[in-house]
Amino acid sequence: MIKTVRLPAVAGTFYPDDPAELRSMVTDFLSQAARRGPVPRALISPHAGYIYSGPVAASGYALLMPARDQIERVVLLGPAHRVPFYGLAATGADEFATPLGKVPIDRAAVNAALRLPQVEIRDDAHQPEHSLEVQLPFLQTVLDDFSLVPFVIGQARPEEVAQLLELLWTNERTLVVVSSDLSHYHDYWTARTIDQETSAMIESLDWSRLSGERACGYLGIAGLLQVARSRGLRVETIDLRNSGDTAGPKDQVVGYGSYAIF
Repeated sequence: MIKTVRLPAVAGTFYPDDPAELRSMVTDFLSQAARRGPVPRALISPHAGYIYSGPVAASGYALLMPARDQIERVVLLGPAHRVPFYGLAATGADEFATPLGKVPIDRAAVNAALRLPQVEIRDDAHQPEHSLEVQLPFLQTVLDDFSLVPFVIGQARPEEVAQLLELLWTNERTLVVVSSDLSHYHDYWTARTIDQETSAMIESLDWSRLSGERACGYLGIAGLLQVARSRGLRVETIDLRNSGDTAGPKDQVVGYGSYAIF
């Protein structure tokens, strides 16, 4: 049977399309991530070009390395940037590819999610979307073999995201990753203030005050925080910077946060 593959859309732009260069870049980011601690049950991770957000993303992904042979499935959610639609988009593909190789899709988990009214297969939403794709080389580097359950979030309610997570986040071998940047295009110091406020909301599980102005993936974050609250989990800010700290000017910056759910 011929497998259908979702090919990378932003290799060569958001991150290198050469496998050796990409692996070296991700490995370097991870080696510079000084934070060590317990293995998280979920991550919130940024999704910009690697020169901008890669060091911040690595701060969270480095925490997974002790569990590289224990995590078997990753439920990955990120906001739609290219295709407008209602609900959550599942994929009909069998594999997602990056320059580092192919990741199999957990079709049984996708089929279970499709029984929810807010979920439908929308490969047109997946193909151009970068918010999920940029997480994959990090996951391919810090984990051994794993399957993927990816969803692009369109216009949806946080409760609909939470319902999906309650269905699929069933054990400690399943990791949840929510992809989101923080504030966009403020000056450096304004962005720092806004992003620190947003981080305080995330740490206190105050999902109801989040908005698209604070985080482009706020719907995924809000759904995750609802489930975290119901399960008695806690959130910790691992890294908080912006593009003015990493590789960009300070007049208009994008905020990046890495958060771990324990």
